[in-house]
Amino acid sequence: MKFFAPTITVSAHCDLPCGVYDPAQARIEALSVKACMEKYHASDDANFKARAIAIKEDRSHMVKDHLWVLWTDYFKAPHFEKYPQLHQLFNEATKLAGAAGTKGTVDVAVADQLLAKIDEIADIFADSKKA
Repeated sequence: MKFFAPTITVSAHCDLPCGVYDPAQARIEALSVKACMEKYHASDDANFKARAIAIKEDRSHMVKDHLWVLWTDYFKAPHFEKYPQLHQLFNEATKLAGAAGTKGTVDVAVADQLLAKIDEIADIFADSKKA
């Protein structure tokens, strides 16, 4: 049986050793959301506007997906103890990417609010990587 015993023990605080998670993914999608909103406002073409809204809504959902993965898979109990605002921050960010946020509006200011929340999360993420 010793032949089948593991020879190396590996541990990680996330699903895989770090390097697969990054709030930059959510930020890229949020920038796409903002760009769709800006292009929507700059156009008079109804078909173009409809496509811009469809893409914006799809990208908004992708922002939520990226944030949820960070929230549930990367950040663990010690992070939430060190950064007590983290749960609230993720809750606010995912709501800003949802129907009450960028999915339900073409207001560029809402996209800017979403980007600001993602930047706050990114700052905490970067700090957590130093430890």
